[in-house]
Amino acid sequence: MEHYDVIVIGSGAGGGTLTYALAPTGLRILLVERGDYLPREIENWDPRAIWLDGRYNNAGRWTDADTGKRFTPKQHYYVGGNTKFYGAILFRMRERDFGAVAHVDGVSPAWPLDYRDFEPYYTRAEHLYQVHGARGVDPDDPPSVAPYPHPPITDEPRIAQLHADLHKAGMHPFPLPNGILIDEARPQTSACVRCATCDGYPCLTNGKADAQVVCVDPALAFGNVTLLTGARVDRLEAGPSGRSVERVILTRGGRREEYSADIVVLAAGAINSAALLLRSASPRHPQGLGNSSGVVGRNLMMHNNSSLIAFSKIPNPTRFQKTIGVNDFYFGDPRADDDWPYPLGAMQMLGKSDAVLIGFDAPEADDPAELARHALDFWLTTEDLPRAENQVSIDHDGGISLRYRPTNLSAHTRLRRRFVELLDAMQCRDQVLENYSYRGGRLGISGVAHQNGTARFGTDPRTSALDVDCRMHDLDNLYLADSSFFVSSSAVNPTLTIIANALRVADHLSERLGAPARAAVAPV
Repeated sequence: MEHYDVIVIGSGAGGGTLTYALAPTGLRILLVERGDYLPREIENWDPRAIWLDGRYNNAGRWTDADTGKRFTPKQHYYVGGNTKFYGAILFRMRERDFGAVAHVDGVSPAWPLDYRDFEPYYTRAEHLYQVHGARGVDPDDPPSVAPYPHPPITDEPRIAQLHADLHKAGMHPFPLPNGILIDEARPQTSACVRCATCDGYPCLTNGKADAQVVCVDPALAFGNVTLLTGARVDRLEAGPSGRSVERVILTRGGRREEYSADIVVLAAGAINSAALLLRSASPRHPQGLGNSSGVVGRNLMMHNNSSLIAFSKIPNPTRFQKTIGVNDFYFGDPRADDDWPYPLGAMQMLGKSDAVLIGFDAPEADDPAELARHALDFWLTTEDLPRAENQVSIDHDGGISLRYRPTNLSAHTRLRRRFVELLDAMQCRDQVLENYSYRGGRLGISGVAHQNGTARFGTDPRTSALDVDCRMHDLDNLYLADSSFFVSSSAVNPTLTIIANALRVADHLSERLGAPARAAVAPV
């Protein structure tokens, strides 16, 4: 059985980033990825291949525990994880999000750390993932000690007009914090070519700041880092005391393999990480590995998300559309006439829909291409609350089963109403189309891209699975570095917080193992 200093399970935003941060320490690191490298091929940019044929869907089938129905989750197993398909919008959580926040359906609990604990790691994360943005324009922008490393991405003419119209309507539109590898001053050498296939597509030019491009590949330049692909971790086995993981058991190429490490870091995604811990039950850990609290797999959060298509009264020839957001409704409803005291959420632009997607969502349309020429795409997000009954469990055969019922739906309905009320000001027609093919309309149980909260961190082992360093309370050498640790979901995309926390955990592990970084790794 081969031994390493650190084994990292999962190569996405958490595991890939943590591996990158530890690579210069000289520690012997094994990075284990269930998938392989995603092939670079013209189908990367083919909407029919992506959305209708599901060419890159490789997560198999999960089960809806409430209905018993099987479904294909929006989960991908590739080097880089789900960041190969993410929209690369990299928000910091709002400063208030770290405290208790009252919502229409209950209270979003406070985190055991506050924004100040994460701020320096947010700054590092933004530099590593080369985020483009502008401070202080977003009315809820949290404080920062540094500007964004790159200027905001410019608006194309129709989006610039939209920005002006929203401002005229009393809103405060701002540049979205976007993690793409673009150099608008030198387009001839820019990795990003400002295409229309960024949101939900893999990038054929490697112009997206995904975990493979930004972290995994640079980490592999160090001789102390080894990557295993096509390796499905089946079980983590604790030693006789039950206080440490002694064996990582996986299947690769149809064969069983075993590895050991001083430190094991689980970063397979909030759902898969919880499922692996539950599969790793033993006499010492009868409820699942590290689950004496009973919270592993519980408190699953996925956000209330809606993908909406508005139709501009004037043509919208924009290619790269996702450059502006609106957070005026994030913590309340300034347009309410009923003393509504609760948060609504966030609005942001999405990638541009084309005729294939419009035709799928509106099969009765006479001319989908004409609708696509006028489409303006938006993403609405409302926070959902941690509920113990919203949980990950495993079937008798070890398959994943989800039970999830959304919360704060009345707030999400109100946010959608506020969006519709802005249509006239945005020079749009008075109807919107639910974008079911692209991201599922108001995302149902299969929309797991924002999954989090299944092994929350905290100071009390009775109510949390992890301590504040994201080490499992019950095991001395097992850490989690994906979105499992979230206590609440906020209403912004979770990826930057995952990245920042992975950097934080890497600093802790470097200190614990007495292995400071010997050389900095420059972002690509």
